[in-house]
Amino acid sequence: MKNILLLFFIVSTLGFANKKNTSSTIKEVTVYLNGAQITRTTTVSVPVGTTEFVLDNLSPNIQESSIQVSGLKQASVLSINYGINYLTKKNYTKTIDSLQTQKDVLYDKIQIEDQLISGYNEELFIIQNNRKLSSDTETVSLEKVKAFANYYRTRITEINALVYKSEKQKKEYNASILLIQKQLQELNVDDKVQTGEISLKLNSAVTEKLNLIIKYNVTNAGWFPIYDLKAEKINAPINLQYKAHVYQTTGIEWDDVKLTLSTSDPTTNNLKPDVNTKFLNFISPYSNYQNQRATKSYNYKYNPMVKTISGTITSSSDGLPLPGVNVIEQGTTNGTQTDFDGNYTLRVTGESNTIEYSYVGMQSEVLPIHSSTINVSMQEDVAQLDEIVVTGYANTRIRGNNSVKKDKDPLYIVDGVPMDAKDFNQLDQNSISNINILKDASATSIYGSRAENGVILVTTKRTTSNGDFIDEGITNTRFEIQKNYTITSNGDITVIEIDTYSIDATYSYFAAPVINENVFLTAKIGNWEQYNLLPAEANVYFEGSYSGTTNINPYATTDSLTVSLGVDPNVAIKRSQNKDFKKNAFIGSNKIITKNYDIELKNNKPTSIDIVVLDRIPISQNKDIKVDDIETGISNYDKDKGIMEWKLKLSSNESKKLNFGYTLKYPKYKRINM
Repeated sequence: MKNILLLFFIVSTLGFANKKNTSSTIKEVTVYLNGAQITRTTTVSVPVGTTEFVLDNLSPNIQESSIQVSGLKQASVLSINYGINYLTKKNYTKTIDSLQTQKDVLYDKIQIEDQLISGYNEELFIIQNNRKLSSDTETVSLEKVKAFANYYRTRITEINALVYKSEKQKKEYNASILLIQKQLQELNVDDKVQTGEISLKLNSAVTEKLNLIIKYNVTNAGWFPIYDLKAEKINAPINLQYKAHVYQTTGIEWDDVKLTLSTSDPTTNNLKPDVNTKFLNFISPYSNYQNQRATKSYNYKYNPMVKTISGTITSSSDGLPLPGVNVIEQGTTNGTQTDFDGNYTLRVTGESNTIEYSYVGMQSEVLPIHSSTINVSMQEDVAQLDEIVVTGYANTRIRGNNSVKKDKDPLYIVDGVPMDAKDFNQLDQNSISNINILKDASATSIYGSRAENGVILVTTKRTTSNGDFIDEGITNTRFEIQKNYTITSNGDITVIEIDTYSIDATYSYFAAPVINENVFLTAKIGNWEQYNLLPAEANVYFEGSYSGTTNINPYATTDSLTVSLGVDPNVAIKRSQNKDFKKNAFIGSNKIITKNYDIELKNNKPTSIDIVVLDRIPISQNKDIKVDDIETGISNYDKDKGIMEWKLKLSSNESKKLNFGYTLKYPKYKRINM
């Protein structure tokens, strides 16, 4: 028996001896638009047989399926496992360690003040319960009474003052702790997350030394581009500085590593779509058929530095602003609505990477938080009318006369399960595939008396993807940075300049006074494909002054790239209605309104400029609304779109006046959206 135990002990000891904790060093990091690939190196001595190496103090955000090992020579891999070590805390920087120490010291000081307060209260209790000076057989002199009263008053006052002082000191300590906690939050410190470990079990027939290279992907890292556009004067080349903002919160510092920036995104859905034959046939008017819409391709990437988003929401069909559009940070309750002019401003919480835009009758849009200015043109949802099916009626009223008086809710059935109104209202609208509505006999025949107020049948979607948009045509460009960088794991931005270009551009001014009575300087860039640009914000500097920001979208399907360099106040424009031509008339049952507008321009610059001016003539969508007597002056007029374009050249201090007009005829008891 003793021999068996001894043998077991020897085998166990040898087993534990072959499991070795091994340190490794980060040598290279390839940073993607979302995520990063870490390259670590380590040198190990492999004996004959099986040995398990544990690479410790790694990131807790490793994607296990991405782990690769090379440099094995004759050794073979028996297994690779990744896990979290909850017993070993991750190493923090000196700054974080100092803050944590300061916080612990303050907690100790608060504990001391609590003990002092407890002692003061105990003394106060003893004094208050021993105030009786006399007994039935003994009378206390007046002098003793005065002495005790003086002591009682003095000591009680002292104790209360000491308690107040300790409570005040505690408040100061707690205020300091709160500031330290906010600073730790700013540094993205999370005490709950521990370190990661990779267990690598190798088998070798010979003893040898291996220089292992371990690669794996991590989340909580990435980079996004930003540009500086600098134009010293009109007709001079534009200086474009291409910069990268690199960030990471992987839990491990990247110390003096070689960086490579890649424009690829490993989180992108790479499954190609299948295009099958489409067959046409007649369908029932009550079917829940939905038109399949193409998945849009957006190349915008999440920018974690954006804190506030502003923009304008318009309809793609007519360009008019949409008031009341819901703008929500997806997956949160943080949201707002557009105002009457379609404008919105939303301060993001950072809990989500995307913004959702929804409006009745329009296709919902979900965009990454990529810029501080996001304008959206929403498209009509022609399939939305098919998402509600009414059984037995052309009328979509669910309630009858009795239920209207009783104000009772219908019965909600979600995926075959009954649900009350409260739970139904909490259902994510994006998860709904289709809705059917039943009422009266068609409802009660299936669901009985509980369906007397109607039934709403809801079928939810089955989601199999992570919700990312499919990227199409994006070029995988790699920027190998020659200088080594240290990127701390606190979410702060490290700015890396990728390249600087001097770009020839054609300058012109643009104005659309029907929308905005400002004149914008634009620069048109040709052959922009060679610069490997990505959609991003650009800081604009013109004539030595900061002019604001603009957006660059190189994925537009145009031969040239046009960027706005900001508003030039030295070129003035004003649009006004010519009162001399304003007249209204009634002919029979119709109302006739004559519109005539003047556009005045003035170039106050010392040099001549080229300017493009756009305006519009309304297009009727109703046969009872007539647009006649159209006068477009010297403009190039697109009658299908109703858009007028003037291309003008203004000398220094030159003024010009443009005019156009039209007549509206419509039933006098109607109102139109003029």
